Amino acid sequence: GAPTLLLLAFSLYLGLYFGLFGFCVALVRRATGSTRWTLAAVPFLWVAMELAAARITSFPWDQLGYSQVDYALLTRLAPWTGVYGISFLLMAANATIVNRIITNHKLNRLLWDSFFLFFWIIYSLVDYPAPTPAPTATAVLIQPNLNVSGDNRWLRPGEWESHIADFQRLAGEQCKTYIAGIPQTGVPNDRSSSLGWKTGAPAGEIVCPPTPTHPDLIAWPESPAPFIDDDPRLQQALVSIARQEQAPLVVGAIGVSLAEPEPGVAPGGYRIYNSALVVGADGARVGRYDKIHLVPFGEYIPFRRLLFFAHALTGNVGETDRGTERKVFRLNGHRYGVFLCYESVFADEVRQFAQLGAEVLVNLSDDGWYGDTSAPWQHLNMARMRAIENRRWLLRDTNNGVTAVIDPYGRVRQSIPRHQADALPAGYGFRQDVSFYTAHGDIFAYLCAILGSGMVGWSGRKLLRQWIAAS
Repeated sequence: GAPTLLLLAFSLYLGLYFGLFGFCVALVRRATGSTRWTLAAVPFLWVAMELAAARITSFPWDQLGYSQVDYALLTRLAPWTGVYGISFLLMAANATIVNRIITNHKLNRLLWDSFFLFFWIIYSLVDYPAPTPAPTATAVLIQPNLNVSGDNRWLRPGEWESHIADFQRLAGEQCKTYIAGIPQTGVPNDRSSSLGWKTGAPAGEIVCPPTPTHPDLIAWPESPAPFIDDDPRLQQALVSIARQEQAPLVVGAIGVSLAEPEPGVAPGGYRIYNSALVVGADGARVGRYDKIHLVPFGEYIPFRRLLFFAHALTGNVGETDRGTERKVFRLNGHRYGVFLCYESVFADEVRQFAQLGAEVLVNLSDDGWYGDTSAPWQHLNMARMRAIENRRWLLRDTNNGVTAVIDPYGRVRQSIPRHQADALPAGYGFRQDVSFYTAHGDIFAYLCAILGSGMVGWSGRKLLRQWIAAS
């Protein structure tokens, strides 16, 4: 149908980046006449392509470096270069192997082998085992498992009250079984399993605090629930839960604000945002974060005038307004950075929360739209890389999974199964140190883009001169 055609067109558009990468490699090979120099240019051109996809098309989904999120030896680069440094190293290693295979000169092959082996030995020797930070706080992450394609207006008598009662019950969970790693994949992210309140607690054991305590945070995710910021019922429910559990709340909801008056336009109207509401332990309103980076063709239509037909094709595209300010919220003496769903794939944007002082990151998401594809796992791995880049604990609360707590080294410390209504009481911690990447962003990627563009520009200029001379 029409949505399939739109998806196909979007995929072809994104595929142009790989075609452009191949064209640039061929251009450098034609200009230099050297396979060796062409292979040396490959990692720079690849990173430049990934950066362009992030900055121009704003869709840097599942870049090459994410494939190594479980390999601690390579993820050590992320706090310095972001995920781009890992992509660079992978392409450089593959280019080195190709050069080794196609080079016939024995001395040249020996030099390449010696350089690669020396580099890898030095890199491995300076490695250190990633420490296992001990949690110092607890959070309850609610996973409501609402059907994204169902009727979630809750208009039938008692339906609203029933759902709120479920949220209230899950918010009070303190003792739950959990998975020490990623659910349903068998990947043991934390072999020590020293989680929760008892050191060495194995996966699946019910871990409880020695005495009843109040969590440091309760979160419920972005979801299709009819939670609207100015709804008195929601406001009353948040106050009730916060005071009952004596804990602050971070809640995915629809934010509503009066539209700012514009020149020549009559006052009135509202702006609608995808938001996170923040409430203190006393029930008082702390603030609201409005999502800044919206999903194209999901929350808005890009190039609306050009793609005037897209709304008719998709049908379900929202008319969400874009937030304008990244905020850090102070709760119980600590600073929290909250971002929503798709924003987790933008490394240079997430780092700004840590740069603003966030000691822990909170990601509210609804991955139910992905169904049982590989996308929820890809989305999880990209969030894990954000934790590594900024050396922050990351609380990931989702509508139907993967709900998890990620430590500053990208390890999934605790999680719960997907597709079930549940809650994850989990431990986490706070950090105030600032990584190089947090402070400076995509400097490495821009450097690669500059050098790669210089190589392509030089190659194009040389070939143009040869063509003019030949003419």
